[in-house]
Amino acid sequence: MTLTKNRRGIGSLDLLPSAEREERQIALEYIAEAWNEAEDDGVSSLALAHASLFAALTSLVEHHGESATADMVASLTDRVRSGEYNLTRSLQ
Repeated sequence: MTLTKNRRGIGSLDLLPSAEREERQIALEYIAEAWNEAEDDGVSSLALAHASLFAALTSLVEHHGESATADMVASLTDRVRSGEYNLTRSLQ
């Protein structure tokens, strides 16, 4: 899987204030670049996904606490099932 640097409308980014949306888009571009370089070096996308989730969750717990992070993770179920994280879905 190749992550693209210019993906717009990711998750609920469109609902954020423009400065925060821009900062998150820039962060995603950095992650996409690192992800693609790691894949080029032979690291599997599954290993990258697990490592990314671990890093993201530990950072969220550090900044927001375990309870708030658990609540956020619980809310992901419906978003994943609705296709929000499917890069191959067609937008209508």
